Amino acid sequence: MRIRPYTKGEQRALLGIFQSSVHRLASRDYTAEQIMAWAPHVLDAASLQSWDSRIDANRPWVVEINGQPVAFADLQQTGYIDQFFVAPDFSGQGVGGALMRHLLERASAYRMPALFSHVSLTAQAFFAHFGFQIEQERMPVVRGVALRNALMRKTLAGD
Repeated sequence: MRIRPYTKGEQRALLGIFQSSVHRLASRDYTAEQIMAWAPHVLDAASLQSWDSRIDANRPWVVEINGQPVAFADLQQTGYIDQFFVAPDFSGQGVGGALMRHLLERASAYRMPALFSHVSLTAQAFFAHFGFQIEQERMPVVRGVALRNALMRKTLAGD
């Protein structure tokens, strides 16, 4: 397993990880309608461009196994984690934990006071395992469908 910076041109590989993660892992906590609103199987040209721009802006860290991306997550300068996804075939194998520890190390190196994210129902226990706490329950609307999640925050130790 290797954690490395995102390389331009990997947007579609990361899209595949996102879609499969939502469809195969988050489906235990969300309805079929919510899953399709969150991660449609087919994206139009404008949605693909938006995805590419988001990935380019987020500059995620990518976990690679045998040369293939299997997970990705970003860490913004504000301490915000916009995306954190693991391919279903690698869920529960320590990949997500290694990636979260990497983000925590980066946050420490950058002397960030806290990390926060909008976390799906499926990922809340994982984030809680790493010391994140729910600050607010949310119901954002995506493509006209409400999806429950939570704002979770982890305060980091100061020097």
